[in-house]
Amino acid sequence: MSQSLDRALVLLDALADGPRTLDQLAEQAGVHKTTVLRLLRTLESRRFVQRDDARHYRLGTALFDLANRSLDSRDVRRAAEPALRELNELTGHTVHLASYEGGEVVYIDKFESRHQVRMYSRVGKRAALHCTAVAKVLVAAMDPDRRERLAATIDYVPMTANTITTAEAYLAELAVVAERGYALDDSEHEDFIHCVAAPVRGQRGGVIAAVSVSVPKVLLDHDGLLALVPDLLRTAARASAACGHTAALT
Repeated sequence: MSQSLDRALVLLDALADGPRTLDQLAEQAGVHKTTVLRLLRTLESRRFVQRDDARHYRLGTALFDLANRSLDSRDVRRAAEPALRELNELTGHTVHLASYEGGEVVYIDKFESRHQVRMYSRVGKRAALHCTAVAKVLVAAMDPDRRERLAATIDYVPMTANTITTAEAYLAELAVVAERGYALDDSEHEDFIHCVAAPVRGQRGGVIAAVSVSVPKVLLDHDGLLALVPDLLRTAARASAACGHTAALT
């Protein structure tokens, strides 16, 4: 482990017991005050540490945010599994669970269709940000500034005739998704498949995953796909409740 990282972790561990002065932290870390001050300034710039008053430091909000996000995302696959399995059994169609990780949307669970016509996907596969329903749900949950920054980085490859191909159109679509509460993939990724997705929320209400139903168009037309939305939303609410979202079933 790098010496600077090790010392920074010692400081964070010390601050977990309450506010400390620069002198106290230097004594606990066993280094000169100038070294501690340099580390504290770096940690403070990233909100891992904050000044409590003129002399004391305490843990910053970034640590609490990381802890809460970790708790929100932990075991979402296992917690949501019964609700998703029931939706798969009810509809007979492919059900996916996806999460946003490191700038990408990744499928973290899948329940296969009972029909002969199936879509290719697998757990661990990345979902295109601009043309999949699960990605739209996850990106729409971000604050508007973050959405805009992300939209500017996407290479809008046209997968089908229906694929969104500009940042402006993508942002407009995300606004609709955020308002409506679910997203559509209108044969935007594969021309013979369409899909509808809804958000799964964690303990604090944030969107931690997206659940979707994907259906070949030969089995259901557009109206038939939309008819699945009430069951999908009930499933998302059940999965959210299993993940600790107390308002999910109210």
